[in-house]
Amino acid sequence: MSRDDDFEPRLGLIGNRRLRSSYLREVRRGIAVAGGRRRQSRFDGSRIGRGAGVGRVLGSRDRYAAFRIRRVIVKARLIKLAGHGLKGAQVHLRYLQRDGVTREGLPGDLYDAQHDRANGPAFLERCDGDRHQFRFIVSAEDAIEYDDLKSFTRRLMRQMEEDLGTKLDWVAVDHYNTGHPHTHIVLRGNDDRSKDLIIAREYLSHGMRERAAEIVTLDLGPRTDRQIEARLRAEVEQERFTSLDRGLLREADADGIVRSGTVAGGAFRQTLRAGRLQRLKRLGLVEEIGPSRWRLAADLESVLRRMGERGDIIKAIHHELVGKGKPSLMPDVAIYDPADPKPERLVGRLVARGLSDELNDRHYLIIDSVDGRALYVDIGKADAVEPILEGAIVAIEPKPIAPRRVDHTVADIGAANHGRYSVDIHLRHDPSATAAFAETHVRRLEAMRRAKMDIERQPDGTWVIAPDHLERAAAYERAQARMTPVMVQTLAALPIERQVRAEGATWLDRELVAEAPTVVRDAGFGHEVREALARRRQWLIEQDLARVEGDRIAYRANLLGLLHRRDLARVGAQLADELGLTYVEAHPGRRIEGIYRRRVDLASGRFALIERGREFTLVPWRPVIERNLGKLVSGIARGETISWTIGRERKGRGIS
Repeated sequence: MSRDDDFEPRLGLIGNRRLRSSYLREVRRGIAVAGGRRRQSRFDGSRIGRGAGVGRVLGSRDRYAAFRIRRVIVKARLIKLAGHGLKGAQVHLRYLQRDGVTREGLPGDLYDAQHDRANGPAFLERCDGDRHQFRFIVSAEDAIEYDDLKSFTRRLMRQMEEDLGTKLDWVAVDHYNTGHPHTHIVLRGNDDRSKDLIIAREYLSHGMRERAAEIVTLDLGPRTDRQIEARLRAEVEQERFTSLDRGLLREADADGIVRSGTVAGGAFRQTLRAGRLQRLKRLGLVEEIGPSRWRLAADLESVLRRMGERGDIIKAIHHELVGKGKPSLMPDVAIYDPADPKPERLVGRLVARGLSDELNDRHYLIIDSVDGRALYVDIGKADAVEPILEGAIVAIEPKPIAPRRVDHTVADIGAANHGRYSVDIHLRHDPSATAAFAETHVRRLEAMRRAKMDIERQPDGTWVIAPDHLERAAAYERAQARMTPVMVQTLAALPIERQVRAEGATWLDRELVAEAPTVVRDAGFGHEVREALARRRQWLIEQDLARVEGDRIAYRANLLGLLHRRDLARVGAQLADELGLTYVEAHPGRRIEGIYRRRVDLASGRFALIERGREFTLVPWRPVIERNLGKLVSGIARGETISWTIGRERKGRGIS
């Protein structure tokens, strides 16, 4: 008896490709009719760890409903602690609690889930032995509406505990020193079972942000139609990447073509899109190729993001200049680019130092240049440039990216010894070198090895030097330049107005007697420098250190040396009374030996106070001596410089 649901399979021959292919064609045809697509998933690791499912669900939230959700930006970074100790974590916590981050300009308060004043050292002690830690910056668009962000942060972290299925150990600091109040959160990389805490990338990318947005929306209410429309109208003319641009990219086809006809959301959104396309056309980022058809530039997003960053930088420059009582409008505002094919040496006055990237601890300087421009200079990591007082005169140059002398030495020794280098090989190759000097080359190789520059070290301590070692050294220098792109030199710690009548060899004096003085434009800070130079010339004439000869000024022989000795004699007498010691002048060619006590900043520059018995002397300070504070040092005075012998140099050579 036959039934409607009877099924009799008819098997073909094994390996019958014709039958298999025809069947697959029918399957593909059915998929095409249904409008489906074959999707090949590729493993990328984004779902490994806790919170993957929650992050995936929250990330797929309806984009139209999301318009009413309050916006929150979350930046996340994973920091490896294993093998590096807690020094970096200690520095980061101190930085978060620095002065001036509260509404009152006071140091930041560290808090946790239970305490408004958390114990930072105890938290770091718990972190000891952790493989990693997480650092977050949470910035709600409407955070200014909160009187206190602590409650918001604690609720967010409790929600994260539920999403991740574990208790979290964290501390946080709220910052109010920018236009957008935000919270820094440091989270231990261990769960409640003392195992490594692994958070899925999807949760870090989407889940945490959406949870924070839910809390802000619950507190302040959903965004109203008027608020949404006002924000979208403002985006039409902005020179930055906006949500309107994101929508255009999402709806563009494979060739970057988008239509400006009827769009979801009605006439209002259609008007916004048309206006934004016209604005992008004026910026050269879209091309109208037909009625209601536009081709988007391939680099539209990257260009708009760079334009947005530049706009933020220009606002920061004007804000600092106005706040310091400087002109609100400068002849030119620029961003210093050390990668320029013909990089210039920048000389100017330090207006402000700020933070460009709090998560990665990158800083910037705003320089009032002698050429009349105000410039923004990215200086990289915080410790790349020592603290400099505002108003100081500085010089900035790109960091060299060529191999150093030490690299050439290693390459030469390796080439002469079958591609091998070690301290013993170095000493045999160059009998005049010391073991301490050769060790500096080993440290250089070790630094390159840790930076993954394919530098190989043998078990016996011998290094394998490749034929292209100099190319690898140049690559290492380029990588270092990305972290610290410029070199900053303090030319004068004294502000220019105090240099005019200072008893010392000032930067103004060095400019007056220089064979090739700095080119100074008669605009902005350059105008101030020109006036200060004229007043300094007049002061030197009054002090019988210069005289007028026709249409030129003749300066006393060895002017800088005379001013230099005056400055040292005056300050030496003051310090002698303060310390109860006898001041002894350092004479050129004589050996200076004693205990380095401190640095002294004078009009003539920076000096190191060296104490020996009941006497002391002042000699030019160099950064290399700072790590020997309180220790015995020695060197040879050479005019206005000194060659220190601290133990890492070759015989007969010092560190000047």
